[in-house]
Amino acid sequence: MSQTYTLTLSCRQRSGIVHAVSSFLFENSCDIIEHQQFDDALGAEFFLRTSFASGDVDSAQLTDRFAEVASRFGMAFTITGDGLPRAVVMVSRMGHCLNDLIFRWRGRILGAELVAVVSNHENLRPMAEAAGLPFLHVPVDPTNKGQAEERLFEIIDEFDAGLVVLARYMQILSDDACRKLHGRAINIHHSFLPGFKGAKPYHQAYDRGVKQVGATAHYVTPDLDEGPIIEQEVIRIDHSYDPQRLATVGQDAEALALSRAVRWHCENRVLLHGHRTVVFK
Repeated sequence: MSQTYTLTLSCRQRSGIVHAVSSFLFENSCDIIEHQQFDDALGAEFFLRTSFASGDVDSAQLTDRFAEVASRFGMAFTITGDGLPRAVVMVSRMGHCLNDLIFRWRGRILGAELVAVVSNHENLRPMAEAAGLPFLHVPVDPTNKGQAEERLFEIIDEFDAGLVVLARYMQILSDDACRKLHGRAINIHHSFLPGFKGAKPYHQAYDRGVKQVGATAHYVTPDLDEGPIIEQEVIRIDHSYDPQRLATVGQDAEALALSRAVRWHCENRVLLHGHRTVVFK
């Protein structure tokens, strides 16, 4: 019985890369299902994502066998199976993003397996528990931030989670926590970065008379709200939108951008490229 695997890689541009990859897959009786590649001409970097089926070997064996090809071309690569990555969702008081993630998870269209909800408030416990998800209350204040982050990492280990989703979690993670979660924590921001920061973004947007409302999903880094961008969503508005209506439309944009970013990450469609990303949709 065949299983689906995904190979992602990046390396310096040079001739023969695609031939080497396709030859390797052919020699190992693998059938290519989907293939995408990108040549960054300015940076002389090459990126590739190939999904393929194989019934003879597992991902660990394929990884060992591909190591020789990777060494020859100086590739950074991963080969993963088709199991759903496990994700912990972090929230505060606003539930629109969590609700959307739960809906997509229960419909099997999120690409991730939600395993727990962590919050610094109790507001969203009923929503999480109604979906059958463990809800863990981890209070945060200026005196216990370090202990709260230690508890967060205990929860990540306890639930064997490979991804952390900040679904309008209104606390700033420490630089150390951001470094530990490098490439596996996604945040949603209520604007096209870096505009309209702060507690009342839609009031700021109203005051400035904006004509578009946007949201940005990005990886978490020590540089607040400046991590590599995965997805952005925009919705056109006009002068008739008051702050409340702007907030409603903005929440739609947030939910859409975040769910896409989570799915693409879990499907290994996002490759980090310095402060940027390559996203194979």
